[in-house]
Amino acid sequence: MGADIHGFIECRLTYGTLDEEDSGWHAAIDLDLLYGGRSYDAFGCLFGVRNRAGFRPLAEGRGLPPDVTSEVRRDYESDPALFHSASWIGWEELTAVDWDEAAPTPDARVREYRDSERLGRMTRREAVHEDGTWDPVWATMKALADVHGPQYVRLVVWFDN
Repeated sequence: MGADIHGFIECRLTYGTLDEEDSGWHAAIDLDLLYGGRSYDAFGCLFGVRNRAGFRPLAEGRGLPPDVTSEVRRDYESDPALFHSASWIGWEELTAVDWDEAAPTPDARVREYRDSERLGRMTRREAVHEDGTWDPVWATMKALADVHGPQYVRLVVWFDN
């Protein structure tokens, strides 16, 4: 059975005169509207899920943010028997990643998989293609960060299988 990713891009509004309720986090867009792929290399690199290449995950096992929006929490908790491995990563973190970092030398099981796919160690850039299926996610996060600031944009995810 395969694993699929679910989640939202959340954004915190920073412009204008806002009251406390408006200045909190908002569920900006459902990830299903931007990402329709299933890349275990990307899932492993970003969140440690199905990490066949052996990456040091960027944001593994963080759970939902403590101030996650009620819409996102409700979506995640809608099927506790199915959904797992909730985590999140901010745009500020993503822009600081060394995308040319390679996964460490994999163990024998992973080497067997990698040899069948291609030779060599995979880089983060190869796992999470910036001009591939993740491009709409990154473009949306960047656009929101350009308006509100990189520290106020995050990707909140979870998986099923």
